[in-house]
Amino acid sequence: MDLQILGFKGEISSVGDTLNQINSIKKDDEIIQLLNADAVAGVRHIEHGVNQAVLAFERSQNLANDLSVEICLRCSAQRQISRAFDLLGLKEGPMNLCVILIGCDDYTSELSSLFALDESVLSPNIDSLKEIYSINDEELEIMDVEDILIDRISRLVADY
Repeated sequence: MDLQILGFKGEISSVGDTLNQINSIKKDDEIIQLLNADAVAGVRHIEHGVNQAVLAFERSQNLANDLSVEICLRCSAQRQISRAFDLLGLKEGPMNLCVILIGCDDYTSELSSLFALDESVLSPNIDSLKEIYSINDEELEIMDVEDILIDRISRLVADY
């Protein structure tokens, strides 16, 4: 699978308009997924979520009918679409964005015309992630935040 994960800073004036702009860039068989980078614990976190979403479809264990929605579910370690979108979805205003490109041409220049490329947004803010995902200090003594979220994503499969 051809996967790219990029970080951007942007201003979302309208979620619908932004999604329309993204959809106008990509071809039909490509996926461009925008996530709230503030709820991302790093590139491995997203790679694992994407991998689990693809495997879920291959095994007919998907929770959503759309791979983009399944990616959001898996990356958020949630079963409820509304909760996943609350955590990782777009919101109006200034945002740090995690952009996932699957099977795409290199759209960095097109995306850079909409947002400012900034890979630093993919670095985890531990305090923020603790709050977002209800991670306690005991968990952090055992594993780092990225491994905690990867474990939670994996448990979605085990609990299926």
